[in-house]
Amino acid sequence: MKKLVLAEKPSVARDLAKVLGANEKHKTYIEGKQVIVTWALGHLLTLKMPEDYQKEWREWSFDTLPMIPKRHGIKPLPKTTGQLKSFQKLANRSDVGEIIIATDAGREGELVARWILEYARVKKPVKRLWISSQTEKAIKEGFNKLEPAKAFDDLYESAVARSQADWLVGLNVTRALTVKYDDNLSAGRVQTPTLALVDKQDRKIDTFKPSTYYVVQVSHQGLSAKLQKQEKVLQVKERAEAEVVVKQLSTETVIADVKESTKNEKAPLPYDLTELQREANQRYGYSAKKTLSIIQRLYEIHKIVTYPRTDSKYLTNDMKASMKERVLAIKSYFNEEVQPIIKNQFKVEQPAVFQNNRVTDHHGIIPTEQVPRSEKLDLDENRLYQLICKRFLTLFYPAYVEKRQTLTLDLGAYQVQFKQAEVVNKGWKLELTTPDKMGTFQKGAKISLNYQVKEEMTTAPAPMNEGQLLGKMEHFNLGTPATRAEIIERLISSELLERQNNRLRVTPKGKQVLSLVNPALVSPELTEKWETKLEAIASGKLTRQAFIKEIETETTRLVSEIKQSDKTYKNHAITSKKCPECGELLKEKNTKNGKIYVCTNQSCSYSRRKDPKLSNKRCPQCHKKMEIHSGKSGDFFKCKYCVITEKMSNKQERKKKMTKHEERKLVKKYSQAAEPEESPLALALKAAMKDN
Repeated sequence: MKKLVLAEKPSVARDLAKVLGANEKHKTYIEGKQVIVTWALGHLLTLKMPEDYQKEWREWSFDTLPMIPKRHGIKPLPKTTGQLKSFQKLANRSDVGEIIIATDAGREGELVARWILEYARVKKPVKRLWISSQTEKAIKEGFNKLEPAKAFDDLYESAVARSQADWLVGLNVTRALTVKYDDNLSAGRVQTPTLALVDKQDRKIDTFKPSTYYVVQVSHQGLSAKLQKQEKVLQVKERAEAEVVVKQLSTETVIADVKESTKNEKAPLPYDLTELQREANQRYGYSAKKTLSIIQRLYEIHKIVTYPRTDSKYLTNDMKASMKERVLAIKSYFNEEVQPIIKNQFKVEQPAVFQNNRVTDHHGIIPTEQVPRSEKLDLDENRLYQLICKRFLTLFYPAYVEKRQTLTLDLGAYQVQFKQAEVVNKGWKLELTTPDKMGTFQKGAKISLNYQVKEEMTTAPAPMNEGQLLGKMEHFNLGTPATRAEIIERLISSELLERQNNRLRVTPKGKQVLSLVNPALVSPELTEKWETKLEAIASGKLTRQAFIKEIETETTRLVSEIKQSDKTYKNHAITSKKCPECGELLKEKNTKNGKIYVCTNQSCSYSRRKDPKLSNKRCPQCHKKMEIHSGKSGDFFKCKYCVITEKMSNKQERKKKMTKHEERKLVKKYSQAAEPEESPLALALKAAMKDN
C-alpha cells in the first residue's frame, strides 16, 4: 500500500518527492513506488461566510446582528477547488493505505491539513511529519520519527478556536460599525488593540510641547558628565540660574570615591521570528511581511535556515550533535570567524541555549547543515542569512568582559560622576575593533574641572516603526510570530494605519474606529487573555467549546453597545470634488497603484487617479519623466516642469510601428558595405577581355 503525503506548497512537495524517490510527475501530484506526494496551496478551505448559514445574513443590517452560527462550517476557496478535489480522489484510491500530514509544523499548518482531511472525509490512518528544516537529512530523519496525528489534536483545536474567534468578533463588530456609520470600518480581536498601540504613541507626539532647559557640563581630561543634585541631573529653566551655580563651584576638587566593577555579557540567544523582523526593520527598513517572505525563501527554496515561524530562541539537547556540521556549512561565508571555533573544538560557550522545556513547537532560527551557494542568493536573502549566521556563531564565543570605573566627586550641594570603561575581552562582539583604555585615578587624588553651561531642548517622541510595534505585540501576546506581519498589513490595507518613511501613524479613520468600539476591545489586555487561553487549548488545559462560548458572549455585548451608541463619525476620505457622471461627492481611496477618487454613490462605478501616472517617456527639454493625462481628444503626455505636451499614439498607431524583427532587417540592409566603384583602367581591361 502507498502513503499519501500532503505538503503545504508545491515547492515543498517537490523537495519531499525527491527525497522519497517519487519522480512520476502529474498536474496535481508526484508519484513513486511507495508514496504519492501532493500539496495544498496554503489554505484550500475557509470558514463559511454569514450568507452560507442563513439567507438573511447576506444583508448588512442591525436586524441580523449578532451572527452566531450554531456550528461553524468550512467551504472550499473558489480558486483552489481543483487541487482539493484532486486530494480527495487520491485519498480514496484503493492503493493508498495511509495519509501523512507534511504541512508547516505549526498551528496554521495543522489547520490547513486538518480541514482538507475533514472535507475529504478521510477514514484512513493519519500520521504527522514534524520537522524544522527542509534539508534532505532533516526530511529523512522526520519520516523515521512519524507520530500519530492524534498527538496534535490539541494544536488543531487551538487553531480552530483562533479562526472561529476572529470570525465572531471581526465580522460582527465590522458589520455593526459599517452599518451604524455608513462606511467600511474594520475591527477585530487582535487588529484593534494593535492599532491602539500605535495610537498611544501618536497621542504622545500630538500632546508634546517642547521646552528649553539648561545643564552644567563638567569635564576633565576627556571625561565628561552632567552636574547632579541629589543624584539627579541638574536642570534649570534660565541660563543665568545655571551660571550662578557655576560661580559657586570650585575648579579643583579631590576624588571622593572610586568604584570598580566587571560586566560579563553572554552571547545572545538565536533569533525567533519577531526579533529577526525587528532587527531587519531597524537595519534595512524591511516590513515584517517582507522579512517573513525572505526568510521563508531561505527555508523552503535554499534550505539553509531552520523553520522561521517560531516563538522560541532556545535549542533542544539533541541538536548538540549537529552543531559542528552547521558551523562547517557556513565556513565559506565566515572563514575568519569560524577558525577560532575549530581551534576550540566546536565548544558551545553558551550552554544555556540548550533547554528542551523552553522550546515549544520549534527551536530558534539557526543555519542548517546545508552549504549555502552565495551566487543563488539575492541581496535581501544574503542580508538576513548573514544576520542569522552571525547570531549563531556568537554561541561559540566567550562572554564579552568589560571593566568599569565610576569616579564620584563631591562639590558641596552638587555631585559629579565620571564613568569610564575598558574592554577586557571582546568575546562574542566580533565587530568590536578598538577597545577603549581607561585612565588611572585613585581615591583622594586632586583633579581640575572645567564647567560649561549647555542649552538643551526636550524632543518629541518619534512615531513607532514596525520593529517597535512587533515588540509591543509580542509583549502583550497579540497574535503569533506567524500572523503579526499579516495583521499590520491588514490595518494598512483597511486605511486605519499608514506608513510614512518607515514609520507607522494612525489615520483619522483609524482614530475614530478606536473611539467607536468598546474600550475592552481596544485594550491589549483582553486579547492577551484570549491568546493565553488559545495556548491553554493547545496544551490540553482548556476546551475549544468553553473558549468559544466566552467569545460569543463578548461578541453579543460588543455589538449591542455599538447599536446603542450615540457617538458620531466623520468620513475624512470624502472630498469636495463631485462625480462628473452622477454629481455625488468623490471619496479618496488608497490602492496598490496609488490614490484614486471613487464615487460615493454605490450604484455609480466612476473612478479616476488622484495624481497623474508617471510614464517612462522623457521630456525633450528637461529629460524628466512625463505624466499621462486624459483629455477630450484622448490621452497625452505632459511635463509638469516645462508644461510641454505631446500626443500619445493610440493602440492602432502603436500596432503600425515597426517590429523589432523588421527593425533589425532594415538596419542590416543599410549597414551592408556598398561595393566600391571600379576605376577607368579596370573598366577598360574588362572590355578588352570581352572582345577577346
